[in-house]
Amino acid sequence: MSISAQFGLIGYPLGHSFSKKYFTEKFAELALSESHSYEQFPISSIDELPALFAEYSNTLRGLNVTIPYKQQVIPYLDEIDPAAERIGAVNTIKILPNGRKIGYNSDYWGFRRTVEQWPAFENFRSKKALVLGQGGAAKSVIVALQDLGMEVVKVSRVASGDAISYEMILAILDEIGLIVNSTPLGMSPNLDTCPPLPYEPLGAQHYFYDLVYNPLETEFLKRGLAQGIGGIHTGIDMLHGQADKAWEIWQA
Repeated sequence: MSISAQFGLIGYPLGHSFSKKYFTEKFAELALSESHSYEQFPISSIDELPALFAEYSNTLRGLNVTIPYKQQVIPYLDEIDPAAERIGAVNTIKILPNGRKIGYNSDYWGFRRTVEQWPAFENFRSKKALVLGQGGAAKSVIVALQDLGMEVVKVSRVASGDAISYEMILAILDEIGLIVNSTPLGMSPNLDTCPPLPYEPLGAQHYFYDLVYNPLETEFLKRGLAQGIGGIHTGIDMLHGQADKAWEIWQA
């Protein structure tokens, strides 16, 4: 077997990888297993990246990037996609045959596509969106929603110049259509946790999207459904969507 197209994931530490399993199965489905490979590259410092590029200079075609390098990787790239530049984070790198390296954010595309394809989108697109959390995933979600024409209200545990606190949500709840959880609250094994929203006043005009995908139906989503909200979206489609977008980027 001669690998002519190498792909992989950089981060540290790297445990079980969704990406490795996903792309290994994809290569098998596409009958590419003889020529394509996906590996994990647990580099303990971003300073090790040039050596990785050099070692695989003849075959490396793309990388996924995870914590803690989504921002640190940017100076090592030759070009940044506009959406990734606005977000300030890269999670997908395309490596051209001439060695040129271009950074993208496929989280942005994974989330945006799932919202656009959600039949309920027409029900809430004219209202404001609440984005819970301040991490890198939240930044991807915010830029995607803004590009879809929605006004975004950021929510954090402590109010700041550009974010409201959870205690301030009740006053604007009538203006909100979509509520996105980008925090890890509710993720296994902490199944009983959820964002401290005012759940009781929620109704049919509100829609929940949870980026958490393990479990599929989080406490956040369960509480929304119990209040009769308009609908929910789990995080698994975004996970698959961002991986599909990475493959699309690498193949373009």
